[in-house]
Amino acid sequence: MAEITRPTPPEELNGAPIEEQIIQMAKLSYERLPLLEVIFDRFALSLGPALKSYCGVLADAELESFDYMPYAEALEGLSANGLVAITQASEWESEIATVLDPDLLFTALEIMLGGRTVKGSDWTPRSFTAIERRLGTNVCEVILRELSTAFSQLSDNEFSIDHMEGNPHTLVLAPPGSPCVRVTYKVTLDERVGKLSFVIPNTAIDKVRPTLAQAFRGGQLGGDDAWRALLTDQIADTSVTLAAVLHEPVLPLTSVLQWKRGQVLDLGIDSEHEVTVTCSGKKMFRAAMGRRKNGSVALRVTEDFDNAKDMKEGGFSDVVSD
Repeated sequence: MAEITRPTPPEELNGAPIEEQIIQMAKLSYERLPLLEVIFDRFALSLGPALKSYCGVLADAELESFDYMPYAEALEGLSANGLVAITQASEWESEIATVLDPDLLFTALEIMLGGRTVKGSDWTPRSFTAIERRLGTNVCEVILRELSTAFSQLSDNEFSIDHMEGNPHTLVLAPPGSPCVRVTYKVTLDERVGKLSFVIPNTAIDKVRPTLAQAFRGGQLGGDDAWRALLTDQIADTSVTLAAVLHEPVLPLTSVLQWKRGQVLDLGIDSEHEVTVTCSGKKMFRAAMGRRKNGSVALRVTEDFDNAKDMKEGGFSDVVSD
């Protein structure tokens, strides 16, 4: 994963009173979103193949940075000549920004228009033409489809383009001083390099911030349904050994040492006494003993220790046969 960066306090605060430094440091403190970091890190793995399929050339995407910073600072770090797709996030009911810098945009356009064998040309900043906007929109749609897939492991979030703009510095998605996340990728198309950025204000993810702030301990996000189904089927067919413990009395060692073969032991229980069923030493449930019509000893589950649920309505199930 790319290095996670956060703003550092301005140098002019070094001589300021300690109270002022504490206040400013508090303003620069941002809550980490570990799950969001993981999603965007893994998004790079699928973005490269998607662009390769769309453009028809070798493509690679690398997460360059994942930054927590003020919204105004995030915009200042973007190219003023980039093409911006104002992106609607259905699950969040808010907007984020998807930004193609000129190098990436015009590399994609030249390749798609048959100029892959021509060395990349310099571009003079100007307004985008209708064709450039349209082809840039198509590239953004490919990117956002993959982003929707990346988030599908966590929730059904659909990213779609609301409209296109030509200058990232004029975006008004949040107050200038509000916290946000800026994610930057280095995208390589046919050995030409450009950058793709996402600007996500914290206000856009208010609904899912508790989920995104959870610690990620590895493994799948949301899991692999096919693998889970296979594993469930295999576990369901696995045989386990259950032990029905009738009673566990506490007796003095002297009495136990005096036991002889054939001696009848009084456990101090009656026929209504319930047994405790264990599996590998773990208590599973409590059950009442009985017999079925065929003479087999059976148990009726009365209490499930795992679920702490009363199951007195359950029927008898075979445990051992006479």
